[in-house]
Amino acid sequence: MQAAGTQQAGRATHDGQQPAELRARLHGMWSAVAGSWGEHADAVDARTAHVAARMLELAAPRPGERVLELACGPGGVGLAAARLVAPDGEVVLSDAVAEMTSIAAARAAALGLAHVTTRELDLERIDEPDASFDVVLCREGLMLTADPGRAAREIRRILRPDGRVAISVWGPRERNPWLGLVFDAVAAEVGRPVPPPGIPGPFSLEDAGRLAGLLHDAGIAGVVVEELPAPAQAASFDEWWERTSALAGPLSTILASLPAQTLGAITARLRTLTASYETAAGVELPGVVLVANGRV
Repeated sequence: MQAAGTQQAGRATHDGQQPAELRARLHGMWSAVAGSWGEHADAVDARTAHVAARMLELAAPRPGERVLELACGPGGVGLAAARLVAPDGEVVLSDAVAEMTSIAAARAAALGLAHVTTRELDLERIDEPDASFDVVLCREGLMLTADPGRAAREIRRILRPDGRVAISVWGPRERNPWLGLVFDAVAAEVGRPVPPPGIPGPFSLEDAGRLAGLLHDAGIAGVVVEELPAPAQAASFDEWWERTSALAGPLSTILASLPAQTLGAITARLRTLTASYETAAGVELPGVVLVANGRV
């Protein structure tokens, strides 16, 4: 199985991009927004703290074990795992772009976590030996790869016997209006689909059966997929929109290229679309994530 809009590794995507070109484009997008992820790292961790806690409960890192977080961004899940493997274990925070691992490294250093290191690793080509980790964690990363099937096989390859994996992705688009409405509004104003054709979007693994199948086909056993709520909350519409537009890699790239008049029209459209989600405390838009786990 492949991400939406892609085919088997080594072949062109449906819009003509070769996988290597697509990966380079994706890496560039995430490099460009790394600063915003660093700025909002605490807010990201706070919003998904219950997701991280469930992932760690399912993967159950133990003292002395080696843990790898893939697509770590600012490293929130791996940092939370660090206390579970201390004092003799190790956590590696990895991302495909150096700008993200630099942020994760700074956060680990600020916490005094000497047993946490960082590496630049691509999910589809994990430059680590076979059977080298006890636990692999990936929060909101697998869905954004050009070839998630290949990434799943790589995860299986680096897991030791009795190794465990926990992965989260965004659930169905219609149940995630905090982002689905944004895509609708931007697409309506610019006259083209968002995300662009050929770019694996945040809802590319929204189907629980497909997600489970990817992991099962990779050789991961006992795969279970469950849902968790993940609403987007903010004190105001402006706060929510500023944070959302800053963190979404492909979307942020599109927005940065638009004239002020178009950006204003998108903002106005979104104010109308999200009005029903206003509360006395600000805004709260529903969200759902899928959490998958399994072992070897």
